[in-house]
Amino acid sequence: MRSLLVLVALLSASLHANIARAATLEVGPGRTYATVRAAILAASDGDVIAIDAGTYAGDVATVSANGLTIRGVGGRAHLDAGSAHEGGKGTWVVAGDDLVVEDVEFSGASVPDQNGAGIRLEGTNLTIRRCSFHDNENGILAGDDATSDVVIEDSEFRNNGFGDGYTHNVYINHVRSLHVSGSWFHHARIGHELKSRAYTTILVANRFSNDADGTASYEVDLPNGGLAILIGNVLQQAGTTDNPTMLSFAAEGASNPMQAIYVVNNTFVNERASGGTFVRILGTPTAVLTNNLFVGTGTVLNGAATETGDLQTDVPGFVDRAGFDYHLVAGSPAIDVGVAPGAAGSTSLAPTLAHAFPIGTVIRTVVGSSVDVGAFELGSGPAMNGAVDPPPNPGDRGGCGCRVGRERVHPIAALAASAIVFALLVRRRRFTRT
Repeated sequence: MRSLLVLVALLSASLHANIARAATLEVGPGRTYATVRAAILAASDGDVIAIDAGTYAGDVATVSANGLTIRGVGGRAHLDAGSAHEGGKGTWVVAGDDLVVEDVEFSGASVPDQNGAGIRLEGTNLTIRRCSFHDNENGILAGDDATSDVVIEDSEFRNNGFGDGYTHNVYINHVRSLHVSGSWFHHARIGHELKSRAYTTILVANRFSNDADGTASYEVDLPNGGLAILIGNVLQQAGTTDNPTMLSFAAEGASNPMQAIYVVNNTFVNERASGGTFVRILGTPTAVLTNNLFVGTGTVLNGAATETGDLQTDVPGFVDRAGFDYHLVAGSPAIDVGVAPGAAGSTSLAPTLAHAFPIGTVIRTVVGSSVDVGAFELGSGPAMNGAVDPPPNPGDRGGCGCRVGRERVHPIAALAASAIVFALLVRRRRFTRT
């Protein structure tokens, strides 16, 4: 017992020592560092880099330190790569682990092999909050790492892709998990709005859209399957889309360790006059579609799944379909006709968040006698406010990387944790079965 107490004391002392050593490196006109690159090269593990809002042209770097927090202050810090790139890979090549990026804008990532990224993740674990990625060959490109978790919150990805179909707004390879909430993916150039090979992919209260004139292919592509949970998302396809399928599962082979997909309380809108496919599922996964609203012409499901509470209609009762506001109005056939969503193992599938356009989430609660079908509940949460690109949270320069009184415990965190436990338990049973 005494040795355990000594070990705890030593670990506590080490933790406090590391916190005490953490420094805040300030970037901007008149600050200690004139460029982001200089601050990144000078940073040690656990430091905070605080970047004044403004444009930093050609400011590319390799992030090697672990546990960094890099944030914009007073607005977004704009990293405009222009013709510069780091090692032929993109704007930031992240070799360190546990990077947190907040309130930063990435644009212009372009490299000779046409696969440049705003962030090229080669380390383990990445968290993105309130960031913008636009006009890059890839927004984020993450390599294989079976121990890595990628989290994206309240961020926007637009106009990324070289236009060859191999580059995307976000492309995540074989990582342990990808969790995305409150984010807007739109107008990918020929490629997909989101492509994830992650073993577990959780998408909650996001918007994937082409609006009137986008040319993206799939809204969501999960080419190797995995454990996929989609709750409360909007998926919209323009008539100008490059591919008629909106959500695709295991199109390149069901090779991930677990194969299960749960699609619950999402709103799908297809504006392609000649139709399309809302959900395409290959292989033989556990597949559940519940309380989804399918609007427009097309095939709801190509593949096999258990469907309950879904509704397909061309008269959905939206606030403004032409203006892409898919909140419900009184009299909508989607009101109070949903069923209890149930659970995936111990993970509740009930929709508790709704997308807040353009980025962010609001709490969703059941207002009537039953849950409404689709991504929005009439009377719960505001309608679209019409803003396109809101000012980011200005943040602070706190050396601990904290936002006192501002950060909230996101409901997706509990969902993600229980989903990962569920996946690990299923994998364990699968590989120990005789």
